[in-house]
Amino acid sequence: MAKTAVGLFENRSSVDEVVRDLEASGFLGKEVRVLSEPPDMADNGLLSTPHTDFEVGLMRELRAIGAAEVDAAAYVDGVRHGSVMVFATGPGEKADAAVAIMNRHCAVESEELNASVPHLPSTHQDDTAASRDGSVEAGRFRSPGAGARLFVW
Repeated sequence: MAKTAVGLFENRSSVDEVVRDLEASGFLGKEVRVLSEPPDMADNGLLSTPHTDFEVGLMRELRAIGAAEVDAAAYVDGVRHGSVMVFATGPGEKADAAVAIMNRHCAVESEELNASVPHLPSTHQDDTAASRDGSVEAGRFRSPGAGARLFVW
């Protein structure tokens, strides 16, 4: 079963540091991928939609590794607005370490990425609101208080 750590970063210098730290922790170049919207997508005619094609492809890829629709849309929106994504794929503890590295470099915490976390009613019988703990959900694991996500697919 593959695990992929995914982080969204607002600036390229953070990404360079993340990649250096991932490689120093044992990730090979082929296990780390950096993705941003290409600044000069070719326009091949009147009906060409390079930005839309790029975004649809990214959405499809994120859904394939287990991202919920709302999460994938939030990542695509981040990339559309200039943020950069880092993907690190590896077994068990190696992928967990990638999440920690990304969070140490301030992976973006997004309201939208929290939107798909299931909120189950509390079994506690008082008048307080239901507890909302978004630390684990099927197919996706998230470190509390941090922006990077771990997808298991």
